[in-house]
Amino acid sequence: MEKYKFVTEFELRSSPKVLFPYISTPSGLQQWFAEKVTVLPDHRFDFQWDGDSHIARQTGLRINKAVRFDFEDTSDDNLDNNHLELKLEVSELTQTTFLRVIDYSSNRDKDELHSLWEGFIDNLREIVGS
Repeated sequence: MEKYKFVTEFELRSSPKVLFPYISTPSGLQQWFAEKVTVLPDHRFDFQWDGDSHIARQTGLRINKAVRFDFEDTSDDNLDNNHLELKLEVSELTQTTFLRVIDYSSNRDKDELHSLWEGFIDNLREIVGS
């Protein structure tokens, strides 16, 4: 199935040092992104939504900057797996922090993806007081 790259960004009123644990650690991700997140061997994370398990390997990590998860697809031998990249960027002009989301998946409904990520980010903002 053909994949779609959804890119959006959200302004967050918090520093990258405060936000980074929420995008890179199981306990942080579990607070706003997934119902349950468990660490597995080999930099793998088990994300659970609605009782379904989704295994992803953490393939990128830049402290206080970015994290990338490549989801494992066990349904076929497709090498074009879904991935998620979360990047923290600070505007040099305004010193505002932005979270850039790159969601690469088979979901091609831009409105649905935007609504989904708005909900996630609302949860994150509530937690960090942004």
